[in-house]
Amino acid sequence: MPVLQWLGREEALTAASRAVYRLLTEEERFSYGDPGTGNLIVQGDNLEALKALLPFYAGHVKRIRIDPPYNTGSAFEQYDDNKKHTIWLSMMYPRLEMLKQFLREDGSIWISIDDDESHYLKVICDEIFGRNNVVANVVWQKKHTRANDARYFSDNHDHIVCHARHKDTWRPRLLERAESSLKKYTNPDNDPRGVRASHPCHVKTPRKQCIYPIISPSGKECMPPKSRSWMTTKERMQELIKDKRIWFGAHGDDAPRSKKFLSEVKEGVVPLTIGTRDEVGDNQEAKKEIKALFPDDPFSTPKPERLIQRILALAAATGDYVLDSFLGSGTTAAVAHKMGRRYTGVETGEQAKTHCAARLKRVIDGEQGGVSRAAGWTGGSGFRFFTLGDAVFDDERRIQRDISFDQLAAHIYFTETKTPLNRRICRGHDAHSPFLGAHEGAAYALLYNGVAGDTRIDRGNVLTHATLNAILRAIDAAAQESGAAIAYRRLVVYGEATRLSRMSLANNNIIFKQTPYDIKAWR
Repeated sequence: MPVLQWLGREEALTAASRAVYRLLTEEERFSYGDPGTGNLIVQGDNLEALKALLPFYAGHVKRIRIDPPYNTGSAFEQYDDNKKHTIWLSMMYPRLEMLKQFLREDGSIWISIDDDESHYLKVICDEIFGRNNVVANVVWQKKHTRANDARYFSDNHDHIVCHARHKDTWRPRLLERAESSLKKYTNPDNDPRGVRASHPCHVKTPRKQCIYPIISPSGKECMPPKSRSWMTTKERMQELIKDKRIWFGAHGDDAPRSKKFLSEVKEGVVPLTIGTRDEVGDNQEAKKEIKALFPDDPFSTPKPERLIQRILALAAATGDYVLDSFLGSGTTAAVAHKMGRRYTGVETGEQAKTHCAARLKRVIDGEQGGVSRAAGWTGGSGFRFFTLGDAVFDDERRIQRDISFDQLAAHIYFTETKTPLNRRICRGHDAHSPFLGAHEGAAYALLYNGVAGDTRIDRGNVLTHATLNAILRAIDAAAQESGAAIAYRRLVVYGEATRLSRMSLANNNIIFKQTPYDIKAWR
């Protein structure tokens, strides 16, 4: 497959793997509401923030929606949106590469962009997500007025580039039928099957066996229009007529039409690749929404809540995880909150606090702007606010002193299995077990901070017969709690040292890895 080349590409290809794994530190004064909902806002560089979140959310996100800087040369107050083309590509590539790892097997990513970079974005998305996973390029009508001072064309649309994790199995959720659409369904002949719409019985592509006369109840002979044929064979048509699925009008002498009962059609409608301002809002609507929330400090480039509502309705169900790593003014998180989706948002600048956290507090308090009424929103739930702290390792490759067991355990488990550990950080639980979990025939354990019950550094973090027994008891306890045996062929133990002999390790099928030297700081 052709790939896009640019100055700095080789460095961009390794940027994700070189990103430093940092601690997440909660700033409780910016958290709000119920802390156990799983909703997170993270302030910090979004590449490093994604790296920090990956052990907890890899493979769990149903829908990613991002609105990166468009690289238009505009001077936005909150963003540097004037990056050179090659710098923009080098910024986007590693972030997209890392975002892919968050997606569930049935997940999808939706990226807002304009004409300046949309085609280049499409090419690097094809490389990362696979060209065979392209879903659509959706056109969004961002404004309706004509710019008569435009040099070439009046720019009235943006793009939303959509890729699926696996297009073969991914399907968009159907949209609710509009009231205007439902009005087309009537029941003039009191059919017991309920309301229905009717459609012509002829088709554009003619088939010889489907060209024949149909006799209406009034005795009138009907033929398909010129260069067309009926939709089915004569035998099948007679079956449909007998089943009263063909409508000849109130007096029985009209051209035949096929009945489509509302009870038998799909529960919703397939989405279009065009989103008009009437359906999903435009820039003007978005600015009014954000100005109502922040009259003295509005965000420069918001998206309307109705647009995000449409994307969420198509790509995520109630309770699904939504991720936005270019959160901006917090629109994705606000709409996800109102629609009952769980979310994680990442924002680099101070607007993470001044706009995102402040906006979500108003949502939790029952704010009624945007899509609140349409979503039936009245308030509630909550979120936790985090910033990026120190790196896991210092310059001398030692583990930072203030790293918690949960954070180190999540990192180790993910680097070993490429699957996330229980997301304890979202619930605030402390770890009490050295057993991390089992995956594909291996069980994993961590001896750190005296978790095995012995707080002495020279004992509790060292693999001895005593700490091994503590690990085995923890595995048995986990099996009892889950109600199923934990099967594994080998036990991988991380600790500061081991006092077991090589023969003892081999006899017990134990692989020992020393901290910090065997912990991968970069994937």
